[in-house]
Amino acid sequence: MNIEQLSENEGVLICGHGSRAKIAEREFSLLAKGLKSRFPELKVEYGFLEYSAPNIHMALDSLVEQGVKKIYAVPGMLFAATHAKNDIPSVLTTYQEKHPGLQIEYGKELGLHQEMINAFQARILEALKVDTETPATGKLYDTMLVTVGRGTSVTEANAEASKLTRIVCENLGFGWSETVYSGVTFPSVGRGLEMAVKLGFKKIVVAPYFLFGGRLIDRIYGYVDKVAKENPDIEFLKADYLRDQSHVINTFIARIDETINGNVTGADQPLSLMQDFKQRLARGEVDVHHHHAEFQPDNEGKSEKTHLDPEDDEAKLTLVQGHSHKNVLSHSHSHDHSHDHQHHHSHGHSHSHAPYKHIGHPYGPRTMINENICCCFMGQFPQKVIDEEKAVKIELEGTPSCKR
Repeated sequence: MNIEQLSENEGVLICGHGSRAKIAEREFSLLAKGLKSRFPELKVEYGFLEYSAPNIHMALDSLVEQGVKKIYAVPGMLFAATHAKNDIPSVLTTYQEKHPGLQIEYGKELGLHQEMINAFQARILEALKVDTETPATGKLYDTMLVTVGRGTSVTEANAEASKLTRIVCENLGFGWSETVYSGVTFPSVGRGLEMAVKLGFKKIVVAPYFLFGGRLIDRIYGYVDKVAKENPDIEFLKADYLRDQSHVINTFIARIDETINGNVTGADQPLSLMQDFKQRLARGEVDVHHHHAEFQPDNEGKSEKTHLDPEDDEAKLTLVQGHSHKNVLSHSHSHDHSHDHQHHHSHGHSHSHAPYKHIGHPYGPRTMINENICCCFMGQFPQKVIDEEKAVKIELEGTPSCKR
């Protein structure tokens, strides 16, 4: 059985994290549109954990309102880190418990499916202006590939990004390759590029392995521009991120088909993400928590509002309990939200990020402390590390860093 054979009471849900950047929200919707264009009769919705609308709860409501009794949910995420392993299963579990008769199956992350590798290679070849999927041997030996991964506190997810780099490096025949990260691991993008230029390659392709645009992509390209300006003898090429590239849509179809048929495990993953979550839940290692993707009434019966960036007026919205979301492919919401916000401190997220043991690594996320980055992990830095990085900035530039 496959996605084309689903009955009228079956539907598909694509689960995303959400972003302060409206471009990421819009581009995520293209995944659902891409599936809908290939399968016009398919009941498909998408939802976010936080920041963006519709949230997962709203998307589930929409499917239920359409008469769906069985939902195949897949994480719209590249690797299985905290959100795919903990937060999404938690939301799906609590929703199913509140809706007797509803069945929700949960599939795999996109991972290193061959179609995802093809999508990434296609973006790199576009940047190189190479119109073939297999460059001649030796053609790229004078070129270096730098893959930019998201970076998480989950070692295995970071390792998958490095594995991708090696696969693509050999497939396309680059002279050298490195993996850097924009998140909470090392090496950071800035430090990684500074080291890359020392290897002597006169052409460097920087390829972000990201699904969508937004502030992180802007920051990555900003790093490239800065290092390129400091090294005018080196040609830097910026590859595009993945978006709804045809190979990406192909991967979603494959993951949905696997979920439909129960084939969501393998030799390297004996348990599905949901099975793994429920086993850890039974052992008391995780909790089923109330997430921003769920509606939680306050003491007066009003719904809890989503957590949004106070500086992004366009992204502010109010989610009212019981809100009917008829068409998630074309939607609008009223805007009314405010909250206290402290730079580099906890955002009050209802999900938590695992502590990262290398938070103070000299070439890791500490290198971004002075860049006004508002990140969930910044609260993990010891004050000593923050003071050291401020002192470095003052020594290099003679100006104090931003106030905390």
